[in-house]
Order: sequence, then C-alpha cells, then structure tokens
Amino acid sequence: MKINVSAGFCAREHRQAAGLFWNAFADKLHTVMGPQHKALAFLERTLDPAYALVARDASGQMQGLAGFKTTDGGFANGSLSDLAEIYGWPGAFWRALVLSFLERNVQPGVFQMDGICVAPQARGKGVGTALLAAIKTEARRQGMSQVHLDVIDTNPRARALYEREGFYALRHEKTGPLKYLFGFKGSTRMSWAVEPA
Repeated sequence: MKINVSAGFCAREHRQAAGLFWNAFADKLHTVMGPQHKALAFLERTLDPAYALVARDASGQMQGLAGFKTTDGGFANGSLSDLAEIYGWPGAFWRALVLSFLERNVQPGVFQMDGICVAPQARGKGVGTALLAAIKTEARRQGMSQVHLDVIDTNPRARALYEREGFYALRHEKTGPLKYLFGFKGSTRMSWAVEPA
C-alpha cells in the first residue's frame, strides 16, 4: 500500500478522524467515554487537526493518523465545557477527574505522541511505521530533543514496533485500581532521542 503522510485534516474529515481514534482506543476508554455515539460526538468536536499527521492511500482515503502534543497545545485536548456539552455537567465532572490520570504534562523540548491510530483494513501494511517516521521528522522540524509516548501492557505489538523504531523504555507505571476502568494494569513511558538532520 502506497502511503502519503501530511499535516492535518479538513473539516469534512473530522468524523472520520474521530472514528479512527475511537476504534484504536475504545477498549480502554469505553467505560469512561461511552456510550459510543457520545464518545464520537465529543471526539469530533475536540480533536485538533493542527496537531495531527495523517496517512492517506493513493486515492486520498485516510488510513491512519498520529496525534501529538507540545507546550503549545495537543491533538486530544477537550475541555470541561466540551465534556459538559456532550455528557452534561455531572457526567463531565467525574469523567474529567478520571481522564486526568491519563494526562501527561509536556516538558519543553519534548514532542509527546498523543495517540497513533491505523484503520483496521490497513494494519500490517506499513501505515504505523510511516506515521512514526513522520512524527520523528516533525519533532526534528520543530527543534525538539525527544519524542515521548506511552504504550499499555496489553499492546505488545505496538511496543515491538516502537522498539524497532529506536524507542527505549524510561519507566513503567501501574494503573492501580483504575485498571478496572481502563482495562490495563500499567503502561510504559518510552523515548526516542531526536537525531540531527
């Protein structure tokens, strides 16, 4: 499959981007963000294309995307009022509290990956590798010194990809009681040192 990766997506692609994100992360987010129609409405409302790299096939169809976060902003950055618009204020408050445990503070010089998603029909065809290469290039273009990401313990295939691409483990964090909400026991923070051009 020939893949072209470019920055951002247009307004008519918001729904598709939300679907890709939900498909990739529903297993760990469905308890907090469900039901699905509300999760998709929230994502469609809040995903910021300015912080996304998109993989398209030769026909221009979106086959994957990678979100990122810097000190300037991030891909998946909905506010409390965005949550309230979809779930109501009571639902917004508890969801914001729980989701705060997944948040990562971004440090200057660090390019934080904020989700990598590949369409089911495109998995195993080099889309994830192409997106990671584009993430590295973008981090270098922005003058960053490191790329960070988190991989959960139930996704060994993703971790293997990251390790092949030169990422190394910094630390492992346990989820504790939140494993019953998110469905995984821990995650590993990984890093890649940005190489000079």
